[in-house]
Amino acid sequence: MPIARQIRLARAPLAAFAAMGMVWGAFAALVPDIKAMLGASDAQYGVLLLATPLAAVAAMLAAPKIAPRLGAHVLPVSMLALAVAFLFPGWMQLPVFFAGAMVAVGASNGFLDVTMNARVSALELSHRLHLMNLNHAAYSFGYAASAVATGLARAGGLGPGQILTAVALTVAVSALLTFERGPDINGFERSTGFVGRLGALPVWGGIIVLIAFMAENAAENWSALHIERTLGGSVKEGSFGPAIMALTAGLGRTLGQVVVARIDEARLMRGGVLVAAAGLVLTALAPSPLAVHLGLVVTGLGASVIAPTAFSVVGRLSDPGRRALMIARATTLGYLGYFFGPPALGLVAELFGLRAAFLGIAGVVLVVLWLFPRLLACGAAGQPADPSPQRAA
Repeated sequence: MPIARQIRLARAPLAAFAAMGMVWGAFAALVPDIKAMLGASDAQYGVLLLATPLAAVAAMLAAPKIAPRLGAHVLPVSMLALAVAFLFPGWMQLPVFFAGAMVAVGASNGFLDVTMNARVSALELSHRLHLMNLNHAAYSFGYAASAVATGLARAGGLGPGQILTAVALTVAVSALLTFERGPDINGFERSTGFVGRLGALPVWGGIIVLIAFMAENAAENWSALHIERTLGGSVKEGSFGPAIMALTAGLGRTLGQVVVARIDEARLMRGGVLVAAAGLVLTALAPSPLAVHLGLVVTGLGASVIAPTAFSVVGRLSDPGRRALMIARATTLGYLGYFFGPPALGLVAELFGLRAAFLGIAGVVLVVLWLFPRLLACGAAGQPADPSPQRAA
């Protein structure tokens, strides 16, 4: 199927993925201003954000029970909730109110994360297509575009409250794109089978997603420091690192959307892992900022296809009545990579230096070569499996 038709087919989740990228791209670019507004140190700011991932995980666990009640309105409602939540953090000058606002952000973000991934999985199975890479690319492009736009807005004198309000309103309007017709279009069918233990499928898939997110987020968060501190690069060179990761991740996922229609998932995953590991090694051993940028390009291209491929396999091998629950569990486990990745890399960097830290992440990524066959084996070992998505001629 041509890419344009795939975009039309996946219009609703594409809008949701792009919207989530927009809010977090803006938020990441505003961190210096938000910290200054709160008068918080690095450690204090980290403490204020501690409840955010906990709220997200709680919402992810609750999503499979709540989402079916929303029916075809699950994505519009989820996006509106995220938009409303992001109206407040930029205005909260008191730390306690900011922390409370970020709890709402975490909960709405976690709920939308599960619902949009479940919707993509349902589309993949009903149309026998691979769509995860395309949708995750929308997140990356939304993140990069919003980060750049936020930088320009900051340079123009706008503050966190004004910028996040503008982004939130944009997300609210974008929610109109997620309305769909049909009684069963959200991927949250009520279970028709055994609803006890879920087995190893979401565990293997979730661990792979965790590793992918950990590698991506660690590289985004620590590449600037690696460039500036390890290699003596300028602030401009350092700030270019995270932007490169986001852009190349988007390009990699777009390319992966085309490639996965022509090769099997195992080859795509193996190639992505090896390319990502090579990029992290190049980043670690780079003699100059330019070499780090090149390493991040390679890392982004490789790592970008790991999580979407794992999500796609989890959805394909799941029983239709439990697919959303499987996706929710894998998403919840994988989501932890966003929060454990940067601190883990920071601890290794504190003990052994940033070069060793990036080499360590490269080693962890290679573990996916061992994990992915076990994920695929869940289908061969008795897990219900739907037909594989078709490949383009």
